[in-house]
Formats: sequence, structure tokens, C-alpha cells
Amino acid sequence: MTLGFDLKIPVIATVLILLLSACASPPPISEIDRLTAIAQQVEIIRDDFGIPHIYGKTDADAVFGLLYAQAEDDFKRIERNYIWAIGRLAEVEGEKALYSDLRARLFMTMEQAKLAYHNSPASLKALCDAFADGLNYYLATHPEVKPALLTRFEPWMPMFFSEGSIGGDIEQISEKGVEAFYGHRANSPNAPDLAMAEPSGSNGFAISGKLTKSGHAMLLINPHTSFYFRPEVHVVSEQGLNAYGAVTWGQFFVYQGFNQKNGWMHTSTHVDFMDEYLETIIERGEDLYYLYEGDELKVDTATVTLQYRDGDSLKSKTFPTFRTHHGPVTHMENGKWVTTRINWDPVNALQQSFTRSKTADLTEFRQMMDIRTNSSNNTVYADADGNIAYYHGNFVPKRDPSFDYSKPVSGTIAKTDWNGIHTVDETISIVNPKNGWIQNANSTPFTAAGEFSPKAEDYPTYMAPDSENYRGIHAVQVLTGQSDFTLDKLIEVAYDPYLPGFKTLISGLINAYDESRNPPKSLAEAINTLRQWDYRVSVDSTAMSLAHYYGMQYLAEGSRPEGKNLMQLIEHFGNTSLRSERLKIFEMAVEKLNTDFGQWNTPWGDINRLQRLTGDIDLPVDDSQPSIPIGLASGRWGALAAFGARSVNGSKKLYGYRGNSFVAVVEFGDKVKAKSLLAGGQSGDPKSEHFYDQAQRYAQGQFKDVAYYREDVLKRAVEQYQPGKRQ
Repeated sequence: MTLGFDLKIPVIATVLILLLSACASPPPISEIDRLTAIAQQVEIIRDDFGIPHIYGKTDADAVFGLLYAQAEDDFKRIERNYIWAIGRLAEVEGEKALYSDLRARLFMTMEQAKLAYHNSPASLKALCDAFADGLNYYLATHPEVKPALLTRFEPWMPMFFSEGSIGGDIEQISEKGVEAFYGHRANSPNAPDLAMAEPSGSNGFAISGKLTKSGHAMLLINPHTSFYFRPEVHVVSEQGLNAYGAVTWGQFFVYQGFNQKNGWMHTSTHVDFMDEYLETIIERGEDLYYLYEGDELKVDTATVTLQYRDGDSLKSKTFPTFRTHHGPVTHMENGKWVTTRINWDPVNALQQSFTRSKTADLTEFRQMMDIRTNSSNNTVYADADGNIAYYHGNFVPKRDPSFDYSKPVSGTIAKTDWNGIHTVDETISIVNPKNGWIQNANSTPFTAAGEFSPKAEDYPTYMAPDSENYRGIHAVQVLTGQSDFTLDKLIEVAYDPYLPGFKTLISGLINAYDESRNPPKSLAEAINTLRQWDYRVSVDSTAMSLAHYYGMQYLAEGSRPEGKNLMQLIEHFGNTSLRSERLKIFEMAVEKLNTDFGQWNTPWGDINRLQRLTGDIDLPVDDSQPSIPIGLASGRWGALAAFGARSVNGSKKLYGYRGNSFVAVVEFGDKVKAKSLLAGGQSGDPKSEHFYDQAQRYAQGQFKDVAYYREDVLKRAVEQYQPGKRQ
């Protein structure tokens, strides 16, 4: 008996051990093993232009691969965008960036971003997690990459980056104004001279099937951004995602692009979607109050401590911050504190942006628009059902129209407060106009569809304060009366070289010369060159060189009436300015051309160049290094295919830095067809074959065919790999 009992003990112990082992938790998986497992669900195919086509089982898998592929192409731009957006730029660039960081923190703190992420729907959390995982896996598998600051990305970071540009709408709030108030308690400094800056924005055209040879609707996607600001991507999942287009570095959704059923093009809007309030501040001991409807309400005060780099060390500075129910105090005007209210709804904005890329028809797209968080954009739309549409803005606060919201309004009365948000039906939109085309070039919606455009009198002023511009005028000219569109013809129209702004400006100069009693003989030949010009830009045009330098000299030196926008200034210079001033300015322009290039009759292509020497964000240039002649012009003169160029650090030639960047034309039908073009190339690495491989195509307007369907992608595949396994 004893022997039998002893024999049973090890058997029972073994059973107990096995049972306990079965109940015990599995050993925790390491971070790198977890990320590697996700990577195995992702495939990246690089085509012959280096464009990444990312395939994932789930949307989150595809986002993981999208961010990983973006990091392969230009990690430093991703990191820079997030350093800026989350308010840590001064830790890299020093004390000069403190007020950029403070501006970011006035509208969202990191704690608020973390809370927004925590309270997000599970579907959005999964995408944010995938964003962080994709970038962190890139860093883990590329130890040679040394981040400037962000050694780890967190899933709450996209809360700072929910629309097309980094930081949402706070880019429109003056950093100098924030510095003047929080640094010195001074009035906001004068606004920068926008007339001298290359116009930002975009063009969007939608063409209905009745105007195309195929009978299918078409879309022009033509953002005008700083060069290399948005790469070209294609992201696909087994959950229905199949979006192709442009993505701002670090975004997890295609911002301007198309899927197999529809396409969307955003242009910067001038809808009044943010307001400034003049606050009456009252001091009560150590407390601050603001006057509202006769009551004294307490100002919310807090502090924010920011770090900044000083040599090899980090220092810190603490700022008090102030807020009323209107928003944070951002600057001061005439001794009054000014608060700024903007749309800040990152959770819904991110959901809207991602949902947009998966819509299948106009009904779904319209339902997506009902989320109403896209405050900074107009949207031009086309689809496979033949629909074309236009939405002027999306987030538009309801206001009392008796106030002028283009200026700061009183913060002491409730009448100036927002009273909800306009529905999409209440805002300006166009669906399937009879003329068969829609255009927007950051211009008024009241010419967007020619004679079938909306009427200004039907809407409050704040809904469309947009003025006309020369690009809008040009777009209407080239689209009116056209038919039999093909993709190639749409490209031709989008690159029409006529410059309507110069017709006004140069005609005025020639009139001044002809009407002068004693015109300078030294200008006769140059004036005659302009007299024979058809106002069309090309690389061999000397008239274009004269016109550009004359126009820029006039913007810099000419007398200006107050309160004029760029188009109104050009109209003034051409029609109502002093004739003697026109001739004087032209003499200065001719002299500059002679000084810089040895002769005034220098072809435009010898001056206007494309050059990409390094992957640096600030685009250094060198007159002694090779560059490519570009027969395009600035959007300020009405160029549809805009090429903003400037002299940098004393260079004589002008080098492109803003304008046509990613451009695509798309035809929707049983199968989607598209062509696209990038300035320079896909990669930010000078050692990559795709750093500059599209530059000559860009100069010639030679678009590449888009590989959209997998069988076409495979035919052009150069590399095919999983994240972490690229050879």
C-alpha cells in the first residue's frame, strides 16, 4: 500500500504542473516581435518610378505599411512635420522657434491629444496605433537613421495633424502676433506682404462625361504646394481601401486623390471659418476677468513650459496662457487682447479624412461631408457614375450677418458668438451643372461653373469672401466651349501657357510708353519685344523675362493703394498708376536683367530653373551646378500650371520652390485610368535613383501612366517586399 501511494505522488504532481502551465499567461511578446508580426501582413511593391503600392489585410495593416514606406522615402520630413505640429520645434531649432511651439500648445496640449486618442472610436484608435507602429518599426529596422528629436512616435500624435497641412488651421494665426503678446505684451505687428509671396493653393477641374470622348467623368488634381511637400502613394487593404494620390508626409490617409469609383481634389478655401474677438479684460487682484453680456467671467489661466536648444544644452521657458470661451488669447490689437476661435475637432477630422478615401459614390461622399470638420478646403469631385460636384468649404460657423467677421468683433456680447455649424445644404455647392465642368483655383465660387455658378446674393458674405484671381479667370477661359476631352487634352488645358495678368500689366506699360512725350529710347527695343508678345510663357521667350521682372519690380517698388488684393494691385499697376512710374519701374527691371544676366533679352528658360541638389527641406541652390529650364510661370500672373521661383542666397537664376508638385488627371468608368507627375522625384535621398528621375518629365509636362490595378502594378514592379525585408 505504501509503495502504491508513493508511486502516485509524482503522477499527481505532473498533472498539477501541466494544469497550472495550461492556465498560466503566455510569456509577453516583445515590441519588435509584435511589430514584425504586423509587418508580415503587409506587402510593398515599388514601381519603376519608386511609387510605393502598399497592400495590407486590414486598413490598419495598410496604414502601417504606408507610414513605413513614407519613412523609407523621407523620414526627416515626417519627423519635421510632427516636431512642428506637437510644439517641440525649439528643441531642434533653438529659441527662435519658441513662439511657433507656443502657438501649437495654445490650441492643444499633449495631454489633450492623449485624451482625444483615448476617447476615440476603436476603428480610429487602430489607425493611430498603426501610424505609430509603422514609424517605430522603421526606426527599429533602420538603426543607421538618427532622428533629430523623435526617437519614438505615439498614437496620439495624429491628433495634431488631422487635415491637409500640419497643425490644422493654426498656420493661419500669426506666430509674430503670438510672440508680440506673450513675449512683450505688445500689439500684433503688421502682416507680411502677401503680394510678394508666391500664391499658395491649388487647381481642381471636374469634367462631366458629356464633354469627354469616352463619356466618362474626369478630374484634374493639381495642388500648388512647396515642392516635395507631398509624395505619391497607393494604399490598398482587403477591407475596401484602394486609394491613390498625394499624402502630406506623416498622414495616414490619401489627402488629394482617387479610388476605383471617385476622386477628390482639395483647394485652399477663403471661407471665413475662424474668428477673432476683442476682449475687455478686468484685473481683480491677481485674477483676470473678461466682460461678457454685462458679467465679469474669469479668464482661464494656465502655464506651459517649453524647452529650447541652446548650443549643446536644453533650456526651458515658462509662459502664462489665457483663454476665454471664445478661445486662447493669440495677440493684441490697439491695446485689446484678442482671442481666436477655430475649428479644432481632430477625432472627427481624422475619421472624415480617412472615410473620404473609401467612399464609392456621390451619396456616400455627401454623407461623409456631413461630418463637417474640413475647415480649410474646398472640394472638387468626380465619379464613375458620371457625377461632378463642388463644395465650397465644409466647416462654416453660423453667425449674425450684421457683423463684419473679416475683422475682429466684440467679445463682450453674445450676438457675435457662433450659433452652431451650417449644414452642407446651407453652404455653397454645385452638383452636375448644365455646362458640364467645374473649376476652382482658390477663387470665388460664383464663377466655378460659368453661368451655372451659385449667386452671391443667396449667401451670407462670410460664407464666400473669396475674391476672383487670374488663375480662376484663366480656368474659365480654357474650359468654356471645350469638348471631346481625353486625359491628354485635360493635361493640355491644365498647362495652357497664357498669362492673363500680364495682358493687363504689360498693356498698361505699352500704353504709358506710347503716350509719353519723350519715351526713353533705351527702352524701345524691349517695349517692342513686349508689343509682339502673345502673353504665353515658354522657355525661349525673352518677353516673359521682361514681364516677370517688371511685375516683381512693380510689386516691390510701386506705389500701392490701401486694401487691394494681388489681382487688384496688378489692375492698378496696369490701368490707373502714373504712367511715369510704369516707365521708371520698367527701366529698373531692364537694368536688373542687364546686371544679372548680361543682357535684358535673356530667354526665360535661362533664368527660370528646377534644381534639386540635396534632400534638405530648405532646398539650397547653386548657380554653378546643373539645373533644368522650366517654361512655366508664377500663379500670380494667372499660370494654371504654377511654378513659383525665387532667388536664394544671392543666386542670379530663379529656382522653383512652390507650385505644381503632385499633379494627376483621372478618368472614371468601368475601370479607372490616370496619369500623374511629380516635381523631381519620389525619394528625398540624393543617392536614390528616384530622387530626380521625374525632373525632365516635369520640365516637358510628360506625365507617366498610373499603375492602379494590381496586375498593372506587378507588370511595373521593381521591388516587392515586406516592411523590414527590403534588399
